[in-house]
Amino acid sequence: MNRKELNPDSSPQAAFGARVRRLREERGWTQEELGDRTGYSSTHISSVETGRKLATLRLSRRADLAFGISESADTFEREWREIKHGSLLEGFPEFLGHEGRAAEIRLYEVGVIPGLLQTPEYATVLVDSVVKRGAITTDQAHERIALVAERQAALVRKSPPLVFAMLDESCILRPVGGRAIMEAQLTRLLEFAELPNTVVQVVPFALGERRPFSLPLYILTMPDRSLMSYAESAQRGQLERESTSVLPLLTAYHQMQAVAPSQAASVDMINQLRKGTL
Repeated sequence: MNRKELNPDSSPQAAFGARVRRLREERGWTQEELGDRTGYSSTHISSVETGRKLATLRLSRRADLAFGISESADTFEREWREIKHGSLLEGFPEFLGHEGRAAEIRLYEVGVIPGLLQTPEYATVLVDSVVKRGAITTDQAHERIALVAERQAALVRKSPPLVFAMLDESCILRPVGGRAIMEAQLTRLLEFAELPNTVVQVVPFALGERRPFSLPLYILTMPDRSLMSYAESAQRGQLERESTSVLPLLTAYHQMQAVAPSQAASVDMINQLRKGTL
């Protein structure tokens, strides 16, 4: 049997494949056995191990289960996301894997509608502006648009998460893409607020110094009730799993919810803005 020597340093894809082979051989499994455990052919496993193919998200998750590393910090899913979305901020690809499995999602956004609530047209305008600045390529822009759809699909899974969305007033007042796109985006917010598993609140400028956050923040409650947070600056993202660090953020989030207008008042504000009467 011919065995291809691997060079993990040649590319991230090659490193992914080499790690699959290493973990498989450590357990004494053949490619056929790993294929049986993941639902793929031995030929496909071989293509991934030798770097000829990049594993899919589905295979990455099944490999994590097969190797018993789904709950570790170094999953194949995390590695896959870093390869697939390498243009994203540090920490964000790993966060996405947790977001897709969270039981509760609490988010606070400033300046733009958050990705989970964006229409495709709104998302496209934002990404196109980044391409024009030369910060990302057109291919990376397409990946980001696909990522928005992937994240939103997780919200309509069989057991959808509870989603609490706190939007700084700047999110709905900042014009993006012209009147038609903004009107459709505001309509999308109203539809989102009507879902049985969502709460939408607008944090008005009048809240002033009582607003505890100045940067975007996500707080996830996982199925086992563990907590994690993800915060962004202009240059990097930070994923935090230590409950001692996350609990104060959760407390501040609840305090902000308590002083912000209710969902009913927020929906009325968004509706007036959509109609041009605000």
